[in-house]
This record gives sequence, C-alpha cells and structure tokens, in this order.
Amino acid sequence: MQSTPAHGQWTTFEWWPPIGWWPEAARDLLVPGPAASATFVLPPAASSVHSARSFCSGTLAGWGLGEMAENMELVVSELATNALRHGLCLDDPDSARRSVQFSLVRRGHLVTSAFTDPGSSVPVLRYPGPLDTGGLGLHIVESLSLRWGWSALAPRGKIVWAVLS
Repeated sequence: MQSTPAHGQWTTFEWWPPIGWWPEAARDLLVPGPAASATFVLPPAASSVHSARSFCSGTLAGWGLGEMAENMELVVSELATNALRHGLCLDDPDSARRSVQFSLVRRGHLVTSAFTDPGSSVPVLRYPGPLDTGGLGLHIVESLSLRWGWSALAPRGKIVWAVLS
C-alpha cells in the first residue's frame, strides 16, 4: 500500500486529482456547485488524442455540460498532443512503459482539464513565423480558457491544466 504524499508533493506516477483539487492559480474563479472528477490514462500512441477527445465529450455529456464539449475538445486536443509529444519523448525506448494521465475536474459550472506527464520541458507560448507549421496550440488553449497554467511535480514531470466555463 502506498502512502499518500503531502499536499503539493504529488508525483507524475501517482497523481490523480484528490477530492477537492483545483489549480492554485485558479482558486479565485471557484463558486459553489457540484463537484466531480474523471481520469483517463493515455498510452504513448497518436490515437490517444482521439481517445482523449472522446473521453472528454462523453464525460461532459454525462455531467450535463455538453454545450462545453466543442471548446473543451479543442483544448484537450492541444494539451494531449503536447503531453504526448513533449512530455513522453516518444523516441526514448522507455516511453512504452510511460503514460499521460488526463483528468477532468468539475467544480460548479467550471471544468479543468489536467494532463500529467513525466517530461521536464515547460509549456511556453511560442510566436511562430508565417511559414512555420505549428506552434499555435497554447494560443488556442489561452483563447478558449478562463485560465491555464502548469506546475512541476516531484521528483519529475508536470501537470498542465486549463479551466473552461
């Protein structure tokens, strides 16, 4: 039996949203209302992005928040792609044993999508040139969410989250 880490000491390998979890940087957004969470493990495969979107839309429909699905699916696609591409280092032979955890956490009319991965790279808004074929994903996340951010996990890894209403 594993012991539960102290608050703020979650590791990439054991982080599941504890009851009442909400990103510290978005606590000022909270209002009273129903609370729920659901978590899905994404294996290191391109098809996991589609699975994450399907899990997202099904969970939101089950919570009666289907009207949020379109925007949340875009955010989930971007964050899942980043977690798989940059957080798992898919060219690493050990990556086959690693995964990304994806959680949706509901608090009232707000839902946070949260992705944990074992990578050390930090999410940063890029400003790609006109001929670049990528680099706008976090701009999409920023434009659709009330707030987004990330936190480091011990001993390595991170959680990247976005709050939508």
